[in-house]
Amino acid sequence: MNTSGERPSDPPDESWTVARLLRWATEDLTKRGSDSPRLDAELLLGRTLGLDRVQLIVQHTRPLDGAELAAFKQMFVRRRAREPMAYILGGREFYGFDVQVDRRVLVPRPDTEVLVDVALERTSERDMYGRALDLCTGSGCVALALGLRRRTWKITGSDLSEEALAVARTNAARLGVARNVRFVQGDLFQPLRARHRFELIVSNPPYIPSAEIAELMPEVRDFEPRLALDGGADGISVLRRLVSEAPAHLTPGGVLACELGAGQSERAVELFEAAGFTDVRRHKDLGGHERVVSGQLPA
Repeated sequence: MNTSGERPSDPPDESWTVARLLRWATEDLTKRGSDSPRLDAELLLGRTLGLDRVQLIVQHTRPLDGAELAAFKQMFVRRRAREPMAYILGGREFYGFDVQVDRRVLVPRPDTEVLVDVALERTSERDMYGRALDLCTGSGCVALALGLRRRTWKITGSDLSEEALAVARTNAARLGVARNVRFVQGDLFQPLRARHRFELIVSNPPYIPSAEIAELMPEVRDFEPRLALDGGADGISVLRRLVSEAPAHLTPGGVLACELGAGQSERAVELFEAAGFTDVRRHKDLGGHERVVSGQLPA
């Protein structure tokens, strides 16, 4: 396999089998800092050959032909450069469905599923009908999750990036929720009609302090859109605006839920309470971090 990472000890006439290629790719990605080198290699080779991970094990002695090696290399060099796997594969699972993503949007994180859980739980008494707004929607993953779980609700996703919204609209059409999930372009609440009210507002806003962007992993720093990452000097500049403006767009008793960065929950609770929200709660992710803050507007 014509790469600079080929080991000189490998016999030149030895064929590239599934097992050999996985071994070589895993070692190469390990040296380059991947935190899941074996999994990355298996997913890339599986995509190349149309096999799942179990089938790769069963067919470990299968040799690859020239076209298959070329196809694998085309994806592998992208991962070598630390491009996120989700961009290379074209998607990521989120809340039980597949979301198509590319460099126009953030890669959906498992932690963001907590935001969906909180939104559904805090509006469970209104599950038959309601209106929800997803600010900073990006790929649309949160709006789509709400639309799939609440087919009778009307969901609006808003984002400043028209490029991100193109991805979100494609996802909505592919998942069959374009009738109850729509997307609008603009800065937070700006594209909405003045009297438009929602029973639920959710958001995963940019929350990384500007000075910390350079310290992020290459997969994030070098590939994901900065607009969706940069939360200003203290990381909560967007959150601050969002929370203060949200009451004017909620119905009485409406719920606001926002995802946060590490260490931001205390300040977020203060913002919620200052804006008049009651029953303000903190919600932890699977790692035990306070990931979401939610509150209710008085009825």
